Amino acid sequence: MIKKHLFALATLASVGVMQSVQADEFLDDRWYVAPFGSFVRTGGDRDAKDGWGGGMGIGKILNEHFNVEIRGFHQEFGSDNGLQSLTGGTADLQYYFARDAFSPYAVIGAGGMNSCVSANCGASVIGEAGLGFTFELHDNLLLRSDVRYRYTNNLNAHIQPGTEEFHDMVVNVGFEIPFGEKPTAVAKAPEEAAPEAAAPVADCSTMDADADGVNDCNDQCAGTIAGTQVDVQGCPIRLELKGVQFRVDSAELTIPSKIILDKVAADLINFPQKNDIEVQGHTSSEASNAYNMKLSKRRSQSVASYLKKKGVTNRMYAKGYGENQPIASNSTAEGKARNRRVELVWVGN
Repeated sequence: MIKKHLFALATLASVGVMQSVQADEFLDDRWYVAPFGSFVRTGGDRDAKDGWGGGMGIGKILNEHFNVEIRGFHQEFGSDNGLQSLTGGTADLQYYFARDAFSPYAVIGAGGMNSCVSANCGASVIGEAGLGFTFELHDNLLLRSDVRYRYTNNLNAHIQPGTEEFHDMVVNVGFEIPFGEKPTAVAKAPEEAAPEAAAPVADCSTMDADADGVNDCNDQCAGTIAGTQVDVQGCPIRLELKGVQFRVDSAELTIPSKIILDKVAADLINFPQKNDIEVQGHTSSEASNAYNMKLSKRRSQSVASYLKKKGVTNRMYAKGYGENQPIASNSTAEGKARNRRVELVWVGN
């Protein structure tokens, strides 16, 4: 499991390499030294107590995201097999997520060390991965700390009985001391703005502000209500009130229909042309023609009354046409639904 975490952290750093883009403003590429103290939480496979140590790193800032560092350390802790000491070093790559006063980073490293249990010593290889941060106290002094997982393999040196692989946690706390003055970004001179191009002259023949199909040059009735059939001058002829419905076998408007008519009323109030309007009611072919004529008249009257109640000032005439002006076949349910409709027809256009 811990090996999987090590691999994941290494992958994170490699992704950072591909994704990092060095900012023009970041100029710091100083060398530094990094003294530190360590606390070692030994893994259970060592059969040892926790211990302490310290060390020193020498590194270089590469760019906005990366540092490289060579570091050495010495650590000691007790065990049932006697005093254990670790002396070694790693080559580290640090990936900084951001460079600021507080700068978090991920780190991976690999190296070797001399492992001793009492007087019995042998060479080991190690790999480390972890997370840490720096906090800038001064341009030339940063507090630094990280927590690392360390994998150790004693390469069959048989320094102590049992396994040759160990898994420890190391907590490092110390300082980073860069050499030299901290570079600062040089402010760029503002670029001269390009002269503004002259605004193009609007061509009304290519514009249709109310989307009625008549260009603004020829449109004599601007602001046509959406969905209205217009003449060649852009003035309204007919508007089918789509979605306006009534209770079954009744002239009572449904609640959704009233919401639609509220919008139509507002549009008519705002529309500057105040021609008279004929409110036409139509039905499908169910029932007798005489009954449908009466029903369509009552429904057209219901719509006209509702629009007047909402403040429409156009003079309105309600008229029923029954089933005499179908716009679809009455042989299908879909066709009958289309024939049951109310339309507004502008008189004089």
